[in-house]
Amino acid sequence: MSQKNPAALEFLLSRRSRPAKTLVAPAPTREQLMPLLTAAARSPDHGKLEPWRFIVLEKGAMPRLAELTEDRGRALGKTPDEIAKARSQFDMGQLAVAVIEVQKPSEKIPSIEQTYSAGAVCLALLNAALAAGWGANWLSGWQSHDREFCERAFGLGPNERVAGLIHIATESSVPPERPRPDVDSITEWVSR
Repeated sequence: MSQKNPAALEFLLSRRSRPAKTLVAPAPTREQLMPLLTAAARSPDHGKLEPWRFIVLEKGAMPRLAELTEDRGRALGKTPDEIAKARSQFDMGQLAVAVIEVQKPSEKIPSIEQTYSAGAVCLALLNAALAAGWGANWLSGWQSHDREFCERAFGLGPNERVAGLIHIATESSVPPERPRPDVDSITEWVSR
């Protein structure tokens, strides 16, 4: 049995994302962000493929991404409300890390497992930021799934897609707890 870490378990039992709209300056510096990225990169990765990479979106990149969201929203026929909601993460954003799933050819590791690994990186980065005392939120939105937006915003290749945008900054208010799943109702025990 591994050594117990009650503090880590308590953190995981009580962790709570912070709404992106409540995140304010300051955001982590590059030096403060590196340990968080390092922790995220320790996520499960079958076959050591590293099927993900990071694009750090600093404050100066946010206006360009907000405008691109607006342009793509109009081109896609999104409503003004849909466009406003989608661009708000960039209008208000201080810093975000785009976790990019990078599908790599492998005879051993199916593409779905590479997708799962990229998702694990998103959660690990979110939890690392929260554990370090930052406010953090994992967002995506329709623009994260729009190929043209992703190519223009992040220069993604054909084998890449956005797994998540992890916004990290200082929390301005503590969010109330929200209802959580009833673990008994979603758990099945198999003895044989």
